[in-house]
Amino acid sequence: MEDKMNFTEPIFERAEEYGKTSYKLFKLKAVDKTAEVVSTFISRAAVLLVLSMFILILTVGVALWLGDLLGKLYYGFFCVAGFYALIGGVLYFFMHNFIKRIISNSIITNLLN
Repeated sequence: MEDKMNFTEPIFERAEEYGKTSYKLFKLKAVDKTAEVVSTFISRAAVLLVLSMFILILTVGVALWLGDLLGKLYYGFFCVAGFYALIGGVLYFFMHNFIKRIISNSIITNLLN
């Protein structure tokens, strides 16, 4: 009887060590994926911020230029606002699902690879 206890005890110890190691590995993989997704998000957000600032300054310049051509400065801003409303409508009604699918696929790819 004592022989059986000596035989099964190392097996249980190894199984316990395997379980602990598997849990630590799972935690490390989760931390790695989280760090990868967050770093990707932050780097893309930084690029988006710089691009947004560029577009904002360009928009103000174009609005002032158009306003000068049309005779009143606010006419230029109305034209630029109308252009953005048109682009927003096209993106929302025709490209909404396409853009949503691209973003979803990007997130899934980052999480699974």
